[in-house]
Amino acid sequence: QVQLVESGGGLVQPGGSLRLSCASSVLTLEWYPIGWFRQAPGKEREGVSCISGGDPRTFYSDSVKGRFTISRDTAKNTVYLQMNSLKSEDTAVYYCAMESTAHRMCGLQESQYDHSGQGTQVTVSS
Repeated sequence: QVQLVESGGGLVQPGGSLRLSCASSVLTLEWYPIGWFRQAPGKEREGVSCISGGDPRTFYSDSVKGRFTISRDTAKNTVYLQMNSLKSEDTAVYYCAMESTAHRMCGLQESQYDHSGQGTQVTVSS
């Protein structure tokens, strides 16, 4: 059973920063595409960023490009989402997701991924 655990969410003022973490104790995340998604109240889940499996290629949605950075720490088996210059419209529950097929290029479509975590709440408000 693949388990992904997100952490790092919280309340932050506009313009602030947060770093989200996605960890697994079961699989070596380095080899699998990992995506970050978010869902705001009343809205559909959207892809935010992803990092490919065994490959440094990353992608970002237009709404976060230049503000968010995805990275991977293989020693800690963790994928991070560094979020800077946060805006109120970034408020959402953030999920990480993993595709079970190794060495694949990632994408921002949720249908590509087989497993996801429970999510972590990010609230941007003054």
